Amino acid sequence: MTDLATADVFTDNAVAQKPFDYFEDLRARGPITPLDLHNVIGVTGYDEGVAIYKDDIHFSAINTVTGPYLPMDYDPAKPIDDQIDACRNANAYLGTIMTQDEVEHARAKTILNGIITPARLKANEQYMYGLADQIIDEFIDKGTFNVVTDFGAPFAQLTVADLMGVPKEDNEMVRSLSADPSQLPGSLGGTFDMTTNPLARMGMAFYQYIAERRAAPRDDILTRMAEQRYDDGTLPTVEEVVGLATFLFGAGQDTTVQLFASMLRQLSDDPGLADRLRAEPASIADFVDETLRLFGTSKSTFRYVRRPVTVGDFTFEPGQHVMLNTLAMNRDPRRFDDPAKFDIDRKNGRTHVAFGRGLHACAGAPLARAEGRVAVERMLARMKNIHISDAKHGPRGARQFTYLPNYSLFGVTEQWMEFDPA
Repeated sequence: MTDLATADVFTDNAVAQKPFDYFEDLRARGPITPLDLHNVIGVTGYDEGVAIYKDDIHFSAINTVTGPYLPMDYDPAKPIDDQIDACRNANAYLGTIMTQDEVEHARAKTILNGIITPARLKANEQYMYGLADQIIDEFIDKGTFNVVTDFGAPFAQLTVADLMGVPKEDNEMVRSLSADPSQLPGSLGGTFDMTTNPLARMGMAFYQYIAERRAAPRDDILTRMAEQRYDDGTLPTVEEVVGLATFLFGAGQDTTVQLFASMLRQLSDDPGLADRLRAEPASIADFVDETLRLFGTSKSTFRYVRRPVTVGDFTFEPGQHVMLNTLAMNRDPRRFDDPAKFDIDRKNGRTHVAFGRGLHACAGAPLARAEGRVAVERMLARMKNIHISDAKHGPRGARQFTYLPNYSLFGVTEQWMEFDPA
């Protein structure tokens, strides 16, 4: 049996299979707790975590993707910002918008301003309704489906492809871009290798799209991306636009897939809730947010301390890694009453931190919420008696799921559902 107090959350798959037990054990030691692993400080407190999220002066986002496996050793004799810059310049994956700080992050974000607009999101939402029905049509006669591969992945992939204006003739290529769990950031042991991730193929496609639009502009989203300028009027290089486009394409896919899985687990465990949502479709938005609060698909994200600072009763020192445990923050009893209870009528449910806070708050949050709402609407309209397959996962009370071997992402490797066509 794994001793959670001494377990290595970054390498031990037994911890990944019991994330909530681990975080509650960590919480019992305080809202901010040193882990004695890789110079990591774990945060389970809501208020403490939000304060760190919003502090871009004392904390850097350089380790957001790598966690404690940052390819640098802090030297207190040298300026830390110079060390961070050198680390970022030496590794292409540490120069993405997720890991950039302050000025560089704000500059990069201007390129995305022409993509995620209210009008574009509204048009994209209309596309989602037809897409959801199209995908459900593929398995409606079977009475069973795997949420992860049969619905979640294609729905998330094609939704963001539509948002970004990827040509429809490339939809089959888009649907083939499924990464092995070992290729995801947060893979146990820090062994993920983005060079083998299928998103590299999407990056090559975006390079072609952007180069073509600059040579021959069209009236489409890709042209808007290709022509978007920085606030100072300069035109980004094709490579800069491609990097941001590929990041946006891939950023929310795995998390959205796992959101669908969590929502369907909840509907399976509480059939009366499905009846209520059918009768009160306006409540689906609250259902989505309560799922995000209780089962948010990001377990942990990271910051790197670059200035001494005290948060709560803890003083952080330069060179430390901060593990912001969002799943635990969203279950902080000091913030949420009866935090382990699923309650769509919770008054402060939308204050969860599943999408982060501050400078790096998820720009795709409105998209993810819309995806969750549309998916649930169409499933409830076209299916009844939706439940987890006892044959695949065991009966209620004794169910077995295999969770992702990952210290950052929370989710299952597969989840089989059964239903009766409505």
